[in-house]
Amino acid sequence: MFTKKILVSALFAVGMIGAVATPLTSVAQVEIQLNYGPPAPRYEVIPAPRAGYIWTGGHWQWQRDRHVWVAGNWQAERAGYHYSQPQWVERKGGGGWNYRSSRWDKDGDGVPDSKDRRPNDPTRR
Repeated sequence: MFTKKILVSALFAVGMIGAVATPLTSVAQVEIQLNYGPPAPRYEVIPAPRAGYIWTGGHWQWQRDRHVWVAGNWQAERAGYHYSQPQWVERKGGGGWNYRSSRWDKDGDGVPDSKDRRPNDPTRR
């Protein structure tokens, strides 16, 4: 009986450690730096609006050693959040390009909530 209690306690502890150590995919940020920019955007027909969804236009993404076009798609709306599309941003001084992945932002200031000192301040833009 005592051994069974120890075994159950040990399994519970291991399970709790595993739950705490699991990374959160919702706060993962992708950062890619290149010395040249993406090709020109492709033209896409924007479909008619759908209730409860937003259309995210296509974009160029870096896969292995080249740019690959990712077609636009529907994303379920998140009440109270602003969606920022993925984008390539040229670094100041012509020092290459950075890729910023898509993100949902509470106050719409463009700063991911995980890195924002005031993530719920709707007056800051």
